[in-house]
Parts: sequence; C-alpha cells; structure tokens
Amino acid sequence: MINNPILPGFNPDPSIVRVAGDYFIATSTFEWYPGVQVHHSRDLKHWRLISRPLNRKALLDMRGIPDSCGVWAPCLSWCDDKFYLIYTVVKRFDGDYKDCRNYLTTCSKIDGKWSDPIYLNSSGFDPSLFHDDDGRKWLVNVIWDHRYRQNRFHGICLQEYCEQRQRLCGEPKVIFRGSPLGLTEAPHLYKRKGYYYLLTAEGGTGYNHAMTMARSRNLYGPYELDPQGYLLTTKDQHHLPLQRCGHGSIVDTPQGESYIVHLAGRPLMGGPRRCPMGRETSIQKTEWSDDAWHRIAGASGDGLPSEEVEPPTGVEECGVATTPQVQHFDEPNLPIEFQWLRTPQPQAFMNLNERPGYLRLRGKESIGSQFEQALVARRQEHFVFEASCSVDFAPTTFQQMAGLCCYYNAHKFHYLYISITEDGRRFIDIMSCPGDSTQSLFFPLREGHVDPNFFDPRCALPAQASVFLKATVDRALLRFSWSLNNRNWQVLPVNLDYSVISDEAGRGEHGNFTGAFVGLCAQDTSGANAIADFDFFCYQGKSGTNTVPQ
Repeated sequence: MINNPILPGFNPDPSIVRVAGDYFIATSTFEWYPGVQVHHSRDLKHWRLISRPLNRKALLDMRGIPDSCGVWAPCLSWCDDKFYLIYTVVKRFDGDYKDCRNYLTTCSKIDGKWSDPIYLNSSGFDPSLFHDDDGRKWLVNVIWDHRYRQNRFHGICLQEYCEQRQRLCGEPKVIFRGSPLGLTEAPHLYKRKGYYYLLTAEGGTGYNHAMTMARSRNLYGPYELDPQGYLLTTKDQHHLPLQRCGHGSIVDTPQGESYIVHLAGRPLMGGPRRCPMGRETSIQKTEWSDDAWHRIAGASGDGLPSEEVEPPTGVEECGVATTPQVQHFDEPNLPIEFQWLRTPQPQAFMNLNERPGYLRLRGKESIGSQFEQALVARRQEHFVFEASCSVDFAPTTFQQMAGLCCYYNAHKFHYLYISITEDGRRFIDIMSCPGDSTQSLFFPLREGHVDPNFFDPRCALPAQASVFLKATVDRALLRFSWSLNNRNWQVLPVNLDYSVISDEAGRGEHGNFTGAFVGLCAQDTSGANAIADFDFFCYQGKSGTNTVPQ
C-alpha cells in the first residue's frame, strides 16, 4: 500500500504531472530558497527530491518579503516536449492587498536550467496553465478583491496565453464563483470526453478545507457543481488523522487509473490542535463515475482521505535511497534537503570550501530578519526526532550568536545558542518566541533576572572548545542539551512548547502557511560577520505515535 503522507514535512499545494512512466510533484516553498520543491517517482509510493527550479536571482529574489509570502502554489505541466512551471511571488500578507506577481518558466529537463521568467499578471494567486487538445493554452487564477466588504476570493478567472508572443491575450473572464463554502482558490482545468472539469480548493487552508469539482461543456462555462458533494474534505470529520485536506491536482497512470495528490495536515492528537509539520502532500485513488464525475474511489458522499491507498496496477515498486542521517559537509554543494531564507545570494553568508569538511556561516542580521539572515535548515518529517550538530564559535561581543534552531518563522522559534557576556565569559542559553509579534523574545534560563549579565553556572562554556548541541522533540515537547564530547550530554532544565512551531500557533488561527524546520544559524548584529563553523548536522527521525503524552 501507499502510506500517507507521501511527502512528509512542509510540502503544500501539490501539482502533479506524468511524463511517460515518470511522475513529478511540485510544491510551494513560500519564503524558503531556492523556490519550488520537485519530487520524482515511478510508482507513486517512493518519492525523491530532485530539484528546486527557482534557484537564481532572475527567477526569484525574496529579500524583504514577509513570512508566509514568497512562492505560492506552483503549477507544473508538460507539453511540446518541455516542462512549464507557473508560480506566484506574493509580496504582502497583512491587510487588504496581496501584491502578487505571476510568472512562467520552462525547461526541457526537470533538473536543468529553467528559462528567465515571463511575467503574466498580478490579478491574484494560484495560477495554473491548461493545455487544450486544440493546441491553445489557458491560464486560470484566483482574482483577489481588496475592496471593503467584498468577497476577497472574487472568482476563478480564465485568459488565453499566447506562446508565440509570450504574453496573455484576449480579455480575462471570471468563469466560476465557487460553492457556498467560499474562499475558492487553487484552480486546475482538465478535459475528458467532451467536458471541461474545474478542480478548486475551498473553505480556507485550515480545518474547513475542501476540494470542489465542477464541469461544463464549454470552456467559459457555466460550470455545475458535483451534486454528490465535495471531492475531498475532512471539515466534518475531525477524528481522522489526516486533516485540512484540499488544494491538489489529478494524474492518470499509463494504465488509465486516476489519482489525486492533495495537501493535508496531521495535528497533534490528545493535545493542542496544531500541525508542527505544516501542510504535507498525500495521495488518494479516484475513479470516474457512470455519470462522468471524478470522485474518491468508493465515495458515496463527500470524499474522505485514507492513510493507506491502493497502488497503481502493473507498476513495479521503485525504492529510493534514503537521506543520510548525518551530513558532514564534505561535498562542494549544500545537501539538497537544506534550504535558507529569501536571498538568491547565499555566498554572502554560507561557504563549504574555506574550511573543508565544515559548513561556515557568517553571522548576519537578527533571527527572523526578512533581508539577510544566516539560517540553513531542513524540514521536520517526524513527530519524534533528534537533531544535533557540532559548532566552533568564538564570539567577541554579546551581539554575536550561533547555534541550533527549531524554526517556523520570525515569531515562532526555539533557539539554543552560544554567545558571550560583556566580561568575556562564553555561555549557552535558549532564546524563544511564542508566536506573538507583540511580545519580546524571552530567555527561559534567565527569566526573572533583571541583570543582563546574570550568569547561570549550568551554562558556562570553555573559551575555545567545540560544542555539541542537540534538540530532542517528542511531539509537543522540546528539550535542548549540550556536550563537549558528544557523549556526556547536559540537558537544560527547560521544557519548551514545541507545538508553537506550527501553522496554528500564535495570533490568528492558520495565519501562517509553512512548517517546522530545524537547522544551523549565526547572527552578528554588530556587522562584523562573525564566523561559526559547523562540523556536522544529524537528523534522526524516530517511530512514535501522534498522541501527546498526558
């Protein structure tokens, strides 16, 4: 069986395409660089991250973009012997506007050099390209309405794309307003046996999320809704382990079977209803009904997600190599599972050659900066895991810090860091932010101490020695520890709420769209670019239930 999620960890808004016997899924990356994750499979069960196409300044520069903005909902398709990738760059989150810009890039190889972007429009987000069987191409996207007391999700708009002129042509037209659930977005068009099918997501990306199917004999509509209900949703089934199901796309196998990939979240059970790993990608088997509707296999009403899904017939399983638990930074390039934030110029803060076998970070702006931040991290993929590293770091001022961070965004993180007091004593401490931008950072080991030079002897470090750092996560609990020899670990006496590292925590439920990362970082707000050298990084996922211990 295929086990869900197929892409664990932060991998939302999946767009799937098949080329001969190969399947590719593109997912959103928001403020993380490079943009768009592309995974490959030949059996729909085993997936491997193979590329991030938006990997240079001409294609993507997100410096200054707020949290949960950046690259939203890519659409990957194949036609004319090349891949087409449509993507949005969102530049504003709060307030009435989104300030979106939609682009198209192409490449003959999924892991090749993608073309410079073609600007399409700025009318909204979630753009998708439909290749009709007559050779014409059509763009659909959400129209965003900033006006007071209007439906922000104004409708799904259709406009033709002229490849010869590399621009949209003709007049845009709203072809679908959605169902009563509202918040209609994520459009994808398909054609089958004389019908145009419009797949959308509705209800918002939280626990009311759903996938809606509508169809029409005419491309411009009108589109009728499936009378049976939603193609997929868990909005009325809060006991299921897969929640927030919606936003996805359809693929057919060479044997004629159909599947949908969709985002879903796995909330902590028995504790806060929060999803530390954000929105992940799952898959469901589908079928075409006798009256030509596309539905979850066996559904008699709203489609519900399954944790185990029947694999396609006639396909041999193709296992993939697992990611090494320990990265020693011996290669000239950063291991593919790592990303950084916003900038197309990582050489300004990161180097793998100056000290062979080490990842060298140069301290930049404060943690959470939207411009120049030295943070290199990978996705959390398990409810229970350990992450550890070794760092050489000799700060000379209290404005310099480096260490191990469990990070969601600028206002949701737990950071085990090394710094120095004004009288020259090196120490280790924890910095946390609980998810509210109106609150200051707090320091659990120093809480209640007015004196900024208060020194906890449990946190004293030798002046020069390498330090080993560890984060141990058990669902909603995080404990930090440190060592000088990678054996005798000193557990810091603070139980941290790890559920803060989630979409739902903080001000505004579902106000964020990414997921938990864990990684290495360095800050130097003095501007001296202090060096921190990391010898290794280890991520070890462990088996464990999704139930929070009582």
